[in-house]
Amino acid sequence: MAGYRHLRLETDGAVATVTIDRPEARNALDGPTVEELHRALEEAAGARVLILTGAGDKAFVSGADIHAIRARTRDDALWSINSRLMTAVEAHPAVTLAAVNGYALGGGCELALACDLRIASEHAVFGLPEPSLGIIPGAGGTQRLPRIVGLGRAKEMILTGARWDAGQALANGLVSEVVAPAELLAAARRLAERVLALGPLAVRLAKLALNASAQMPLAAGLAFESTAQAITFASDDKREGTTAFLEKRKPRFTGD
Repeated sequence: MAGYRHLRLETDGAVATVTIDRPEARNALDGPTVEELHRALEEAAGARVLILTGAGDKAFVSGADIHAIRARTRDDALWSINSRLMTAVEAHPAVTLAAVNGYALGGGCELALACDLRIASEHAVFGLPEPSLGIIPGAGGTQRLPRIVGLGRAKEMILTGARWDAGQALANGLVSEVVAPAELLAAARRLAERVLALGPLAVRLAKLALNASAQMPLAAGLAFESTAQAITFASDDKREGTTAFLEKRKPRFTGD
């Protein structure tokens, strides 16, 4: 793949890290950055864990570029440029982990919401302030936030323009851990190692089933879950996992 101008992609074993690197714009999402993120997601398709973070200590992603928002038309909104990016993050085969190092506002908050797991530095701030610009969140904020923190809390954030600091985000279940800024990437790596210790096929299918739970009626979701479990029951990883447990040793999963 060609090089990147607005982000960095680094791979270490089964873990890939994408760092959005536009410090002059507080890592805001503009068209070229969104395009590069799509390319990075494709390039990291073989990773088992994908960490998303922002450069510097000020912002994870501060949202979409306001100049770009001002120029967008109704048809641009219907084209769902940022929404399609968040859907691609959510559907990525890896477990996606947002390491939120600062402001995660608007599209930045929505990018974190699209990830499977979220941890934050003590300096993180979350918000969906689009109504203050006369628009509404349009990249999944009104849909994913209620599924994560509950409808009441989501309404409180969006309808009042509230911003949550890291402690509030932790208390409301938006993030699972808050650490000192200098420890953020190490904490993300520790969480990634916990994912890597599990059966790769089981994790992949569990992610699919969990995502399906937000899109299917219960009966359909249970049928999906049973089908996914049947696939794992026929796998080499299931035989290895159960054998390792009985032999009191760590399993050696292969993903088959």
